[in-house]
Amino acid sequence: MSRVEIRPFEADDLTSCGALLATRHHQHRLAQPLLSPRFEATEAAIAELTAVFETGASGAVALRAGAPVGFLLGAPKTSPLWGPNIWVEAAGQAVTDAEVMRDLYGIAATRWVDEGRTAHYVVVPAHDEELVRAWFRLGFGQQQAHAIRPAEKLATASLAGGLSVRRANRDDIPMLARLDLELPLHHGLSPTFSAGRLGTIEESLADWADDIDDPDYATFVAERDGQVIGSAIGCALEKSSTHLGPARPENAGFLGYAAVFPHARGAGAGRALGTAVIDWAVDSGFDSVVTDWRVTNLLSSRTWPRLGFTETFLRLHRTIGY
Repeated sequence: MSRVEIRPFEADDLTSCGALLATRHHQHRLAQPLLSPRFEATEAAIAELTAVFETGASGAVALRAGAPVGFLLGAPKTSPLWGPNIWVEAAGQAVTDAEVMRDLYGIAATRWVDEGRTAHYVVVPAHDEELVRAWFRLGFGQQQAHAIRPAEKLATASLAGGLSVRRANRDDIPMLARLDLELPLHHGLSPTFSAGRLGTIEESLADWADDIDDPDYATFVAERDGQVIGSAIGCALEKSSTHLGPARPENAGFLGYAAVFPHARGAGAGRALGTAVIDWAVDSGFDSVVTDWRVTNLLSSRTWPRLGFTETFLRLHRTIGY
């Protein structure tokens, strides 16, 4: 087999690498047919890759006998939440041989680190075990799971005594504001250790006062013995700032948020809230439901797969210098 040449990604590579992306997505849909068929078309894949490139992305391309056999393309996000970062989103990579990705990263990451971008995130198709393993052997670990399930109602299960779920209303705003803080608080604990920015009750109260009646969002609360103990939000996936490109199926609902107060966990409230959002998505005419979770969040990483969500992409992370 001829030697592989690795060089920086250029605009002239977009067409040939878009074809690689289309092939990768076709193979992905064999494992996850609920993903969008759109990116199996070379033209759509090229357009998506071009859009990524035009954000100021950089990376590398692998050539064998002059023909591309892989590429890697990443761009920074401006949010300070992610540190001095580079992101390889769902459209940002494809290879014909997983081992080549290690060489591509070796070239691309040289520039990224020279620019001071030491927090690296990469969204990898979950079905490709060899590619995931190649990233693991580059020092990456799994941070997040993206997942999907058909928009089909679950078999009705009896709720624990005193537990019920209903749509939220304005009277629930004080409790919804408190629940807004519960997920970042939980993520700040072991073993996740990733709280991010923690807002204030006052900020949440103001947001809910403005947004509680927004028809684009379906907010549910779980009650036990008449007291609100948890909440969840559903919306169209297009409202999410994540699940981009090939990771965004058409006409998908999104389980965007769920939280339960610590004292009420373990009694089925999270499952009941997730079921309510799934049922809402079915009634709203969506074809599938998407969600995501931190894999170190022991609660969500067990609850959502039990509701039928299966992984589509894995978000991997590496911090350089430690």
